[in-house]
Amino acid sequence: MIDRPVSSLLRRLFAALALVLLAPCAQAAWFIWETIELPLSSGAACGNGTPYRFFVNRTPLNNHLAITFEGGGACWDQDACEGVGEYSATNPDGIPSDYMSLPNSAAGGLVTPFSARLDPFESVRTQDWTLVYMPYCTGDVHTGNLVNVYDDKRPDQPRVQYHRGQANVKAAADWMRQHLGRPGHMLLTGFSAGGVGSTANYAILRDKLAPRGRATLMADSGPMMNAPRGNTKEASPSQPLHELIRVSWGLDLPGGMIPTLQAKLPGLDTNNMGSLNGALARQYPTDRFGYLVYQADGIFSGFSYLDFFPEIANEPDPEKQKQMLNVLWRQDIAAWLPSLDAEPNISYHVPFFRDFNESHCLTIVDFSGTGIQEKGIASAEAFVNNGLDRKPPMRNVEQDQVSDLSQPLSIALEILAIVLDIFG
Repeated sequence: MIDRPVSSLLRRLFAALALVLLAPCAQAAWFIWETIELPLSSGAACGNGTPYRFFVNRTPLNNHLAITFEGGGACWDQDACEGVGEYSATNPDGIPSDYMSLPNSAAGGLVTPFSARLDPFESVRTQDWTLVYMPYCTGDVHTGNLVNVYDDKRPDQPRVQYHRGQANVKAAADWMRQHLGRPGHMLLTGFSAGGVGSTANYAILRDKLAPRGRATLMADSGPMMNAPRGNTKEASPSQPLHELIRVSWGLDLPGGMIPTLQAKLPGLDTNNMGSLNGALARQYPTDRFGYLVYQADGIFSGFSYLDFFPEIANEPDPEKQKQMLNVLWRQDIAAWLPSLDAEPNISYHVPFFRDFNESHCLTIVDFSGTGIQEKGIASAEAFVNNGLDRKPPMRNVEQDQVSDLSQPLSIALEILAIVLDIFG
């Protein structure tokens, strides 16, 4: 495990003591995961049409709020929407009411330090805030606005897919404002598909919840790459993906993500979804926006390009295929970072490699292996705290492409990697 500063340990000890002292007089809803089921009349639903549920863990210690968007693939065909395939959509059968106590991708909130109350693996200051966990079950990175029918694999048994990610967020935001009020400090975060979702839905939650103090975004490994309409895929590798999901998920339909954000963000270029990063930063100049991604990410790159570059999909050598994907990934990153540089309230943290989960996601389980040694940054914790404190932006890109290959990981990640190898 990485070393933690004394102040971080004291915060954890104080939180633990508070839990013990307050537990006897606490309301039933303090320090436990409440299940919030949204009515179907709100438009909210999981991909199979069942009710959407999210989870709230309240605290009496302060009025700050940390909202985490879950990750887990996406879909625009029948197999992927039914949970079949490497990059398929998670939770195709919906979200059970006891989701936070089941052995699933949420891991009771321990999947990321931002959704954990007392995390045994990693400490972050949000662990004594009110926590909201937004599960993922729509296959549309929390952005969709369309009921689509997929029958490309089994025409006699079509999949009716409720891409209702946008409706889920809007309905959840209404509930949070009514029941939790205006937060002091609001953190929006998410990993993988949830990294996209936290970015795409930032303006909706920011405007509805209207935090009294600070507001911060920490989007992990779900970058909205620059991909202008009309560009070739050679010029903008993510362009075919963006074009497909706009249609499959109804992003341009009335009430969809694009017109919703266009109304909120005058600076949004509707012909380039990657312009959302800058439009958010300009619309909310006192907020802080942080983006994290690995240069060697082998999962989001596969999700982004395999269906659109046949020469890569048909490459029989797995190692060569990874190299071909990484060339496109680095091309997209190289076009993405300068657009972030243009805004004074955007930070980014781009290390090279972590020998876990194909270098995908920096904030799952813990922060070991997320540092940039050449800059003296031990882990992503420094980057997270910098954003929460509204300090001048950190813009970290690792140049060393060797040291990460042999860096040690925490015991938790080492054990998890073994378990995933055995049962994955």
